[in-house]
Amino acid sequence: MNAPARPTGRVWFITGASRGLGRAFAEAALTVGDRVVIAARTTAALEELASAHPGRVLAFTLDVTDRDAVFAAVAEAVGHFGRLDIVVNNAGMLSMGMVEEFGESEARAQLDVNFFGALWVSQAVMPVLREQGSGHIVQVSSIAALGGFPSTGLYSASKFALEGLSEALALEAAAFGIKVSIIQPGGYWTDLYTAMRSTDPLEAYAPLREELARQFAEGSVDSDPKLAAAALLELVDSDEPPLRLLLGSMVYDLAFDIARTRAETWSAWEHVSRAAEHAIAGPA
Repeated sequence: MNAPARPTGRVWFITGASRGLGRAFAEAALTVGDRVVIAARTTAALEELASAHPGRVLAFTLDVTDRDAVFAAVAEAVGHFGRLDIVVNNAGMLSMGMVEEFGESEARAQLDVNFFGALWVSQAVMPVLREQGSGHIVQVSSIAALGGFPSTGLYSASKFALEGLSEALALEAAAFGIKVSIIQPGGYWTDLYTAMRSTDPLEAYAPLREELARQFAEGSVDSDPKLAAAALLELVDSDEPPLRLLLGSMVYDLAFDIARTRAETWSAWEHVSRAAEHAIAGPA
């Protein structure tokens, strides 16, 4: 695919763009003169963006769990703007509950959006970016991918899976001049928590839930999504963007605390780890 002239800047493809971080990302991209494909389950909230930036916004309804619909949306986006430069996998959902409390449908729904949705988008855009020989895929992960926490087990699982996928994708895509970055946000004032789903609680976990509620009330720090959008702009403007970028002081400090704890545990159990490996001849 020959790259057409881009008088209005780069072309973004952003999922989950109707609200929260996705909406802030879209607004930031438009502010710097870029063009934006904004996809969401509902697009009514995006009409004002399209009206305010005529010719620079393509908005359509998309359920990222529908693989065929994702591929069709990417094809439509490329047909409209001629290329893609920055792809932001932002669509996501949060299901809260203890691991024991999740039913099969609830667990699958969490993975379908946060993991498989990002997988389908990544697969759909890779042929386009490969042919261009350029592009940047940004995967929106979470503080929950740093470690598992009580009541976020399935959410953490979806983000751990996304990060494992993205590490491999980054190595595969690099051969074609494509960049991949994972952003790990802390707390932002979005409707992720107000729109979250919750499992039916088991009475046995009532004391733990009370303690978690107390900790959340005392330690929750949330920021304006525009700050995350400013960080994203700096990331995609970089000639050498990192594979991972922490967003927020809380998540930054937590990442180092978790890394230190893991390193200390590995060191303490080094003798067991090393004793578990000794090369022998293969079986006959």
